[in-house]
Amino acid sequence: MTDLKKMDELREQLNQYAYEYYVLDKPTVEDTEYDKLYRQLEELEEAHPELPIPDNSPTKRVGGIVLEGFEKATHDIPLYSLADVFNKEEIEKFDERVRKLVDGEVEYLCELKIDGLSISLKYENGIFVRGATRGDGTVGENITENLRTVKSIPMIIKEPISIEVRGEAYMPKASFAKLNEERDQEGQEVFANPRNAAAGSLRQLDTSVTAKRNLSTFIYTLADFGPLQADSQEHALEHFQDLGFKVNHEYRLCKNVEEIWAYISELAEKREQLPYEIDGVVIKVNSFELQEELGFTVKAPRWAAAYKFPPEEVETVVQSISWTVGRTGVVTPTANMTPVVVAGSTVRRATLHNADYLQEKDVRINDTVILYKAGDIIPAVLRVVMDKRPADSQPYELPTNCPECDSELVHLDEEVALRCINPKCPAQMKEALNHFVSRDAMNIDSLGPKILEQLFDKGFVKDVADLYKLTIEDFLQLDKVKEKSASKFYQAIQASKGNSLERLLFGLGIRHVGSKASKILAEHFENMDNLRQAGLEEISGLETIGATIATSLVQYFQNHEVLELIQELKNAQVNLTYLGAKASDIEAINSVFQGKTIVLTGTLEHYKRNDAKAKIESLGGKITGSVSKKTDIVIAGAEAGSKLDKAQSLGVEVWSEADMIAAFGE
Repeated sequence: MTDLKKMDELREQLNQYAYEYYVLDKPTVEDTEYDKLYRQLEELEEAHPELPIPDNSPTKRVGGIVLEGFEKATHDIPLYSLADVFNKEEIEKFDERVRKLVDGEVEYLCELKIDGLSISLKYENGIFVRGATRGDGTVGENITENLRTVKSIPMIIKEPISIEVRGEAYMPKASFAKLNEERDQEGQEVFANPRNAAAGSLRQLDTSVTAKRNLSTFIYTLADFGPLQADSQEHALEHFQDLGFKVNHEYRLCKNVEEIWAYISELAEKREQLPYEIDGVVIKVNSFELQEELGFTVKAPRWAAAYKFPPEEVETVVQSISWTVGRTGVVTPTANMTPVVVAGSTVRRATLHNADYLQEKDVRINDTVILYKAGDIIPAVLRVVMDKRPADSQPYELPTNCPECDSELVHLDEEVALRCINPKCPAQMKEALNHFVSRDAMNIDSLGPKILEQLFDKGFVKDVADLYKLTIEDFLQLDKVKEKSASKFYQAIQASKGNSLERLLFGLGIRHVGSKASKILAEHFENMDNLRQAGLEEISGLETIGATIATSLVQYFQNHEVLELIQELKNAQVNLTYLGAKASDIEAINSVFQGKTIVLTGTLEHYKRNDAKAKIESLGGKITGSVSKKTDIVIAGAEAGSKLDKAQSLGVEVWSEADMIAAFGE
C-alpha cells in the first residue's frame, strides 16, 4: 500500500471515530487506539511535505495559524433574532397569533436555547468553506480558521451539496471548569461564564488557542432549505445528523400550549444536570409550509418564539449613584454596588433607568437592593429590601446640573428623564459622533469610540462636519495611530460622502427620527433642501410619520447652528440627495417582476444572491424563502434541490439564471 493511500485511509478512519465521539457521543474505540492512528498519520504527513494536507485531515484541527484580524462576513440570508416570551400567558398569546394566521392544525417543535455564540457554516459541494459569527444578523465576522479546530464541525459533509447551516457554538461545563482552573493557577483572569468563554475562544487570533478550548456545536437550522429534502423542523434535525452535524436531541414535538409548558417545566428542573448551559426554550412551528405562510415581521419570524428562564435575583448594597449623559442629552442614573455574582458574571454597576424610576423605587445610598439581569444581559435594580434599610437613611436628591457641563437639567414635555439641553455639552457631542459613524448611519465603522474621543479631546472635531475636514496628518497625531490606520480612517470618511440622504438624516440624530423614518422622508423629499423647507402639515401627512416626528424636524431645522452644520456638510461635498429607488418609480416600471412573488434557489453564477434579490425588488418583485401555491416564479441556479422539485409539482413557472438576466434587460 502506498503512503498516499494509507494517509487517505487513516484520515477516513480517524474522521469516523471523531464523528462517533464528538457528534454521536458513542465512541467505538479507546483513546489509546485513536492516538496511535493519529500519530501514524502525523508521521506520514511529515514524511511527505511535498503533498498538501487536505482540509479534512484531523491534523488540521490543532490550529497554529496566527490571524491578523477578522474580516467581515456578509450573510446572504439574514440571521433573524426571535421574539422573547417570559411566561405561560405570553406563550398562549403567541399560539393565538399563529392559529389566527393559518388554517388547520399546528404543531410546535420545542428545542433547548443553548447559551453560546450563534454561528453560520457554509459548505460548497459538501466542503466547509466559511464560518462566521451572527454579528448584527446581516454582517458578522469571518472566523473560519478558528471553527476548523472545533471537532464537532465536519470539514466534509456526507453529501456533496452546497448549503449554509446555522447553529450555536458553546463550551461544555466541564471544559469551562477546566479552563478556569488552569487560568486561575496561571494567575490569569477567569471567564465569567461559558458563553463568554466560548465567544472569547472563537475570537482568538491564534487558532491553536481556540483548538485547546474544547468547544462544541449544535446545528439547528439552514439558511435556505432548498438543498435539503425536509418538510419540517423535526425532519431537518434528522437530516443534519445524517450529513454529519451534531444536533441536540432534547427536542420535543408539542401540539398545544399545555404540552409546551410541561416541556419547559421539565427542562427548568433538568437544567442544572445538563452538560452545557441553556437559558431557555425555542418554540417553532414545525411545518415549513406553515412557516412560509406565517412569514416574518421586520425583526423576527412570526412562527417562532424564545422562552427565557426567569432571571436569577441576588442581594447587594448600593454604594453610590452616578449619572451619564447620552447623545440626546438624557441623563441616566447608574447604581454602583458591592460586587456580586449574577447569572455567572460579577456585577458592580446596574442601571436605574431614569430619574422617575429611581424615585419610584426610592433607591438610596447604602440601601440593600435586589439585583437581576434583564434578559440575562443587562444588570438592573428590581427593588429595595426595606427591612435592611439603615435607620439614618435619607432620600436621594436628584442632581440639578449636568455632570459634564454643569448646565441646568430640565424635564421636557413631561418626560420621565432628566435632560441636559446644552447643545455644546461635551458628553452629548461625543455620543453624537459615535452615532453619526455607526453602521445604520454613515457607516464609518473603522472610527471607534476611542479614536473619536481622542479627536474630540484634542480639538480636531467639535461636530460631525469636522470629520470631513480631517487629514491623514491629523490622525497621525493621535495615540497609537500609524500611517496604515490613519489612511484607513481618512479613506473611510471620504467614502461616506457618497451615502444616500437617509443615512445622513439618521446620522444627524434628530429626535424621534429613526432609520425607517429617515428612509421615508428621504424618498419623499428627495434632498435636504426640500426637507428643510417643508412645513409641519406636509411632513406629518406622510404615511407612518405623524405629528411627533414632524414637529421634531421643523424645530430642528429652525436652529441656526443646524443650518450652519448642513452648509458645512454641503461645502465638504457630502451627498445630500436620496439615491435609492422610489416606490412610485418601482410601481411605474414595466417589468415582468412587478407584483410577482419570486423564490431564488440553487447557486447563481453571475449574481450574488443578495444582489439578485435587490435587483428584483427594485423592479417591483417580492422575494420569499420557500415555494408555495402563491409563488409566481422560481429562479433556479445550479444544484437547485427540493424547491425546484416543489415548484415543478405545483406547476410554478421555473426560470434559469439566464432567463432572469434577460428579464433585467442586461
